[in-house]
Formats: sequence, structure tokens, C-alpha cells
Amino acid sequence: MPELYAYTDGACSGNPGPGGWGALLIARDGDKVVKERTLKGGAADTTNNRMELSAAIKALEALERPSKITIVTDSSYVKDGLTKWIFGWKKNGWKTAAKKPVKNVDLWKQLDAAQARHQVSWEWVKGHAGHPENERADELAREGMAPYKK
Repeated sequence: MPELYAYTDGACSGNPGPGGWGALLIARDGDKVVKERTLKGGAADTTNNRMELSAAIKALEALERPSKITIVTDSSYVKDGLTKWIFGWKKNGWKTAAKKPVKNVDLWKQLDAAQARHQVSWEWVKGHAGHPENERADELAREGMAPYKK
């Protein structure tokens, strides 16, 4: 059975400003790429964090059946949010440790629901450091943003 990976990225021109998200989904059998799919989109007025979250959401929602997948992101905000912070947020009624409302709560809830039907592993990679799949996800995010830039 092939291993599934989603390389996700978000981009923003100004923060807030026009933004885009991109996801590169790859099924691998060992070192061989069996299948590849790209996704991208954007928004006219958004933030980089919202686009990073959107990329992960769209990647998970694109899976037709419950799957085991590794999501590779250059956003520690997304990775740490899902693997560390979300448990406390949910326990505290979607409030931070400082009792303030969680930013982007709509997307955090959507991402939490999207990952619930899958077995998800999260990996962080340094962005803009020559990682080929991360660079492609960044390219997709910039393409997703293009229609929204003036």
C-alpha cells in the first residue's frame, strides 16, 4: 500500500492582504511516486496563518476515504497547534492559556474535524530551504494568490 504525503504551504502579500494556499499530495511506493495531485486556492483579504491552515484543511478534505497520511508543513503554528495547543484550547472552550479567544478558531475547528477521520502524522520542514516538495507547495500557494493580487 502506498504511503501518502501532503506538502502544504500558505502565502500572503502583506499580512493581512491577498493570500494563497497550496497542497501537493503524493502517494509513494518506496522511493517511487505512484500518484500526485495538486490543489491551490486563495482569498482577497487574509493572513499567512489562515492560508497555512487552509492548505492543511484542503489536503485532508481532498482524501476520499479515511487514510494514513503525513502532512509536511513549514508552519510551526499549524504543526504545534494540532499536536500541542489544541487540547488545552478545547478544554478551555477555545480560549488560550491567557483566557483570550483562539485566533482563527473557525479554521482550527475545521482542521480538527478534517483530521478526525484520518490517521495524521505532522512533520515540520524549514521553509525556503530548498526542500523540493515544500518549494512546489509554496509555488502552488503563490499561484493560488495570483488572482487576488491587484
